[in-house]
Amino acid sequence: MSAKTPNQALSALLAEAGWTRTQLAQAVNRAGAEAGLTLQYDHSAVSHWVRGTVPAAAVQPVVCAVLTRRLRRPVTSAEAGFPRPDDDLLHPRSGDVVSKIVDLGRADMDPSRRGVLKAGLYSAALTVPGFSELADRVDAVSDGAGRTVRVGAGEVATVERMTVHIADILDELGAGHARPMAAAFLTNTVGTYLRADATPQVRASMLSAASDLVYLIGWMAMYEIEHGLGQSYYHRALDLAAAADDHVTYCRTLRGMALQAANLKHAQRALNLADAAAEAAPVSGPRLRAFLAGQQAHGAALVRDRRLAFARLRETEQALAKADGRNDHLGGYDASAYHFHVSSVMYALGDVPDSIAAMQQSQRLRPPTEKQGRAHANGVMAQRQLEVGHVEQAATTWHSFLDDYEKLSSARADDHFRTMLAGTRPYSRNPRVRDLRDRARALVATKA
Repeated sequence: MSAKTPNQALSALLAEAGWTRTQLAQAVNRAGAEAGLTLQYDHSAVSHWVRGTVPAAAVQPVVCAVLTRRLRRPVTSAEAGFPRPDDDLLHPRSGDVVSKIVDLGRADMDPSRRGVLKAGLYSAALTVPGFSELADRVDAVSDGAGRTVRVGAGEVATVERMTVHIADILDELGAGHARPMAAAFLTNTVGTYLRADATPQVRASMLSAASDLVYLIGWMAMYEIEHGLGQSYYHRALDLAAAADDHVTYCRTLRGMALQAANLKHAQRALNLADAAAEAAPVSGPRLRAFLAGQQAHGAALVRDRRLAFARLRETEQALAKADGRNDHLGGYDASAYHFHVSSVMYALGDVPDSIAAMQQSQRLRPPTEKQGRAHANGVMAQRQLEVGHVEQAATTWHSFLDDYEKLSSARADDHFRTMLAGTRPYSRNPRVRDLRDRARALVATKA
């Protein structure tokens, strides 16, 4: 679109939304913070857009996101009159599943396009198809007939082992190191395997293994506060799980989506997704049942249903007590995860002291290799300790956070670090806090 061509599509969306140009500008400014953008638009900027000036690439998805939220339906860049070829990457409407996944992974690997993907915002208006509905419409993966490449059980095992290794790197070094590796493996290797010739049994196994990997990448993107991208990976994992007839990975992915909605304060959506995850697993062992019921408890607490939240926690505890000694590395659930859920429930219900006590118990039970998870939990716990006025306890917890932080590459850990500096500033005269802030400054100098 030339700068002289009025953007009638955007004008029509403004009218449909019932917004003035000032209101759109204000909504974009607020939402931009979710993508790490500092925006200061006013009505004159929107007037320029309506007259045909195209917003910056990183801002276009923000405009679409706020219109999506206002209209309660997906609004693409094309519908808003913005000619962005990357628009279809996050919420594709056509094409086979493998192409969608490979295109998304390739863009995620490309530094010149990653910024646009990162600017994509979470869409609460995006519907989640049921398992049977999705399986019926997935016309996604060709049967590979006539391909010169053939895969077997060995290639399936390669994808499974790599997914576990990437999860190990995530735990030890952070998503900043693990996700680029995962995206490259998905694009360069798994995409080829999915298009190769195979027996029906091997094909289903490969689809399932690929779904696990895509779910993990979505989890990492969500964890790195790139929620639009994480949501897109989650939807692609659902596609693959349905094509593989894999109910377990499907419901595990829904559970991840429930956690994402909870993190973003979409309380009812978080509960609905958690319930959908449980319903999608009609046959499940006690550990998976605990995994899903714990998220249902958190969702119930977010909508202030205290009775249901505690009932779900009891289900979680009872199911976990029946679980065998094996805990799946990917999407597993253990006593540490249970107490983390207890902490989340108590905090959502307004009981900050008990949420801190449950988080402390979770940390005592956490495996020592989970540096990223431990750093996140310590960051959350320290903020809550500060919230109830336990300044020196918070400083001690922040010191534990820094023990892991200095070894991690993680946007979420960086966010905790910034929160620590801001939260402790009013207490700088406290000797324990002063020691903490001195250590933090030294760490920044080392990392710079």
